[in-house]
Order: sequence, then structure tokens, then C-alpha cells
Amino acid sequence: MPLRGRDLISIRDLSREEIEEALAAAKKMVPYAEGAKVMHPLTDKIVAMAFFEPSTRTRLSFESAVQRLGGSCITIADASVTSMRKGESLHDTIRMLSSYADAIVIRHPNEGAARLAARASDRPVLNAGDGAGQHPTQTLLDLATMQEAFGTLSGLKVVLLGDLKFGRTVHSLAHALAVFGCEIVLTSPPELALPVPARRHLEGMGARVSEQADLRRAIHDADVLYVTRIQKERFGDEAEYRRVAGSYRIDPSVLEGAKPRLAVLHPLPRAGEIAPEVDRTPHAVYFRQSFLAVPVRMALLDMILGSGKRGG
Repeated sequence: MPLRGRDLISIRDLSREEIEEALAAAKKMVPYAEGAKVMHPLTDKIVAMAFFEPSTRTRLSFESAVQRLGGSCITIADASVTSMRKGESLHDTIRMLSSYADAIVIRHPNEGAARLAARASDRPVLNAGDGAGQHPTQTLLDLATMQEAFGTLSGLKVVLLGDLKFGRTVHSLAHALAVFGCEIVLTSPPELALPVPARRHLEGMGARVSEQADLRRAIHDADVLYVTRIQKERFGDEAEYRRVAGSYRIDPSVLEGAKPRLAVLHPLPRAGEIAPEVDRTPHAVYFRQSFLAVPVRMALLDMILGSGKRGG
């Protein structure tokens, strides 16, 4: 179990082989996540959920994963009711949590906060999103969704659409796509283009990366369209946000020229960039993607913390 006791701060912390192992374990976890089977490898384990930024799917899927595995959670869901409001540092808060729990899942608005937490804790730390930085567990469930849809990850053509500048899901996913030899097409408003260092990193990995501002052209021969919302909370200037909000909108007419098997993914929440009518098309896999968060996070927690105990 190469992940046992390890932190997971960035998708770059994992080799291709470790990613493949996690995805294989997640596939086996699906019936347990659905409640059709029972397993309790986290009996007597406590996982701290340290969420200093709003979250629905990530926090609840992590909590569901812990409980499906027989563990328990202690949760910070609102930083304003913690001692950090009294001036306590993030370092001290995490140091304290590591004495109460067997692992810590952290979400924080500041890039680099998860790495700081890992240094402060003597328990494994899992990054559930740090500002515009990384979101490695989201990447793994994105990969699981693509693999389920196509049976493979190698060689897929993936369009990354929307906020490529601040989107931590994109920053993590792009690296993983390069690991598996996928072709990456970048589609965004100019103001929200993928940062130059991130693109150079991908190209340094040998990835095929291109830009295409025209959405219909970008998706006409794509396998996956990965949509992200324009994140208002990342803008310091609301006028700048308004200039780019609504730059792209996916509706059935946009998808008419796409491959029949095009898979549309979205980390959610959506804010108008995908029309509800798309939900009824075979392209929509984003709600399945949301469910797969549970077996993927179950697999990771089992690999990092699991005791080997099983229920029937």
C-alpha cells in the first residue's frame, strides 16, 4: 500500500502507477459507495474536515466516504466560529486537529495552505482545494469519470473550457491528462487563459497542447468537454468579473456538431454555463461524476488509513 500514511497535496505527488492503482481501487468501491455492500476498514478512525472555504460536494462526499468506511468525522464548516477568529494561526489550528484525528482533509482559500497544513500535522493531510492551487482528489474523480465513459484514459482529446487561470480543478487535471498522453485543447476568455508557467509545465511533459477560442471548433472532434464556471470569488474587481461572466454557454445546439459520445464534465457548482436542457442529453455525465467522488475518496482514505478490516 504505497499511499499508506502519506499526504496528498498535489496530483504531482502521485506517479502514473499510483493514479492507476487509486482508480482501480475506486472502481471496486462503487457498490460500497452505493450501499449495496459493506466494509469498515476505518473502524475507530476519525477524520477531521477542516473547511475554511464554502463547499457542498467535496465536504459531503468526503464525509460520506468516511462513514461508508465505518469511520467518524469531526468538522469545521465555518472558519468564523473557530479560534482563528481570535487570531489563532492556521499552523496551530492544524497542529491541534492532528491530535484529535487520524487524518485531516483541508479546504482553504489561500494557495499553499494545504502544504503548510501538511508541515504542521503529524497525521496525513489531504488537500480538498487550496485557492487557485491544486485539487488532487477532484482530479482523480474526473479521471474515474472519463475512464468509466471510454474504458481508457490514454489518447483522449480533452477540451478544458472556462476559467483556466484561477481554476484549481483545471490546474490539477491538466497535469494528469498529460501523464496519460491526452491531447489538451484550451478554450477560455483571454483574461482567464491558462497561466504561462502551467502551460510550459505541460509542454515540458511532452503534452500536445493547443488553444481554440471558438467553442464549436474546439469540441467538434473532442472526446471530453470539461467545463468550469467563472469564479466570481477569485476576482478582486467585480467589473472585471462581469466582463468575462457568461463568455461561454453550453446548450444542445452547441453540442449538435460534437461526437455522439462526447462526455461533458463539470466539477460543479454550475452558474449558468451549462443549460439545464443538456442534462437530458447523453453527453451529460457531470452528475455521475459527482457520485464518483464517493468511491474515489473512499479508495484514497482506505489506501492512506485503512486497517484492512472488512464487513460483509
